[in-house]
Amino acid sequence: MDLKSNHTALVLADPAPLNKSTLRVSSGLLPYSGATFSQNLFLTVPTMKAGILDIRTSNCLDSMESSSPPDKKSRDFNNDLESTDTDVAYRAWLVVDFLCLSDFIFDTIRGVINLLLRTLSFALQLKYPSALASFDLITNPAKGKRIALFLDYDGTLSPIVDNPDCAFMSNDMRAAVKNVAEFFPTAIISGRSRDKVYEFVGLTELNYAGSHGMDIMGPVRQSFDDHSNCIRSTDNQGKEVNLFQPASEFLPMIYENSRPSQVFNSLANNTKDIRGAKVENNKFCVSVHYRNVDEKDWTVVAQRVHDVIRNYPRLRLTHGRKVLEVRPVINWDKGKAVTFLLESLELSNCEDVLPIYVGDDQTDEDAFKVLREGNCGYGILVSSLPKESNAFFSLKDPQEVMEFLKSLVVWKKTSTL
Repeated sequence: MDLKSNHTALVLADPAPLNKSTLRVSSGLLPYSGATFSQNLFLTVPTMKAGILDIRTSNCLDSMESSSPPDKKSRDFNNDLESTDTDVAYRAWLVVDFLCLSDFIFDTIRGVINLLLRTLSFALQLKYPSALASFDLITNPAKGKRIALFLDYDGTLSPIVDNPDCAFMSNDMRAAVKNVAEFFPTAIISGRSRDKVYEFVGLTELNYAGSHGMDIMGPVRQSFDDHSNCIRSTDNQGKEVNLFQPASEFLPMIYENSRPSQVFNSLANNTKDIRGAKVENNKFCVSVHYRNVDEKDWTVVAQRVHDVIRNYPRLRLTHGRKVLEVRPVINWDKGKAVTFLLESLELSNCEDVLPIYVGDDQTDEDAFKVLREGNCGYGILVSSLPKESNAFFSLKDPQEVMEFLKSLVVWKKTSTL
């Protein structure tokens, strides 16, 4: 099966949220080297140009000519009252006509914008077909294979909300995830802390990876017992599991003794006077949310964050959906987490397994890239607007994600009859 594609295209996403280079960071994928990594590797951060939407409309002033009143004729200078009344009426007519013209212009602009959005949405579907409409293209190559399912959380299983503490998934979505996990090995890989995403989901049938894959809980495997970053632990049900934390040496710097560290406190203090800014501790990374910050203050948020991390050369800054994230400088990301989970679940044989990763964020691109370059699975981008992606297919929103999960269950049931 050949899943390679030689196209890269613009796919819709959030509008470029920042227009200053201080906020432009990328999540470059580094070569995978198994469960080990270089602790001295520092990542470079290229800049990106923000897109500009330029809509031009022609004015319609010539439409006024046909409806303009005739020139005013000479008046009797003794008839001052009549002259004044006529002037007032004429000015009132001009105001009304201008307002009508303004409405027409605004309607025209609105129509152009709607047409542009429909065109971009159509382009998204051409380059990244709907995973629902193209369901057979996904499942036909999966016949005789085991599907392994990987899911992001925010924006994929739950809607993006103003308050990150209120990103609850619906009961219907929880039921859909529970059902799909009964048929396919399923894992959630989130930027949230592992404990926090588990609280949101509340399902024991899944594997969980938090902090962008830097905190993975999976089944016990003897082959990982000798790894320095892998320890035996127990889950919430008392079941023995392997806990893999490739950034464990950074824990005292970011999350010390189960309490926010100096890094977290410095970020919180530096941004506390910026209205709408929120600092979230995600164990192996600290997230600074600016979704509720006035756009004119975005560069202030970025500068304050940079002022803190410049004192910590072993930390780096990455950018998600209206969030800046302070993370350890290590060769690890969601793509590495997918590879590790496939190995720990004994599903790393591409000839027998079809991995599917569903996500909406820039950090999910690392996982998309691993599947595309490895020619072994499908990435599905959750977005209604175009952006550049390594995914193969797309879904508009969490509602479509839920429909896709349900379709997988129906397909599995019918394919085994």
